Amino acid sequence: MDRPRQELYDRIDLRMDQMIAAGLFDEADALFEKRHLNSLQTVGYIEIFGYLEGKYDKEEAIRLLKRNSRRYAKRQMTWFRRDAEIRWFHSGQQEEIFSWIVTQMA
Repeated sequence: MDRPRQELYDRIDLRMDQMIAAGLFDEADALFEKRHLNSLQTVGYIEIFGYLEGKYDKEEAIRLLKRNSRRYAKRQMTWFRRDAEIRWFHSGQQEEIFSWIVTQMA
């Protein structure tokens, strides 16, 4: 799916707010002692670990979490746009999406 950049960024910010409300900080706190593991060196955990280490306050951690998530999404889009076989659709193109799926299954 392709979305206008601002819409994508707004959706990322909203999703981060939802994850935080659902306990992302508590989850990261429970994993804090294992923060050295490669599997925890990811967007989301890194920013919260910085907060838990006292490098910055919670508001800054949230700002960094959202910013870095948006940057990661931008890198993903750049990567996937290089693949000429990927067919991009906008969210409002339901008929075109279904038609394309049907042709791919035939």
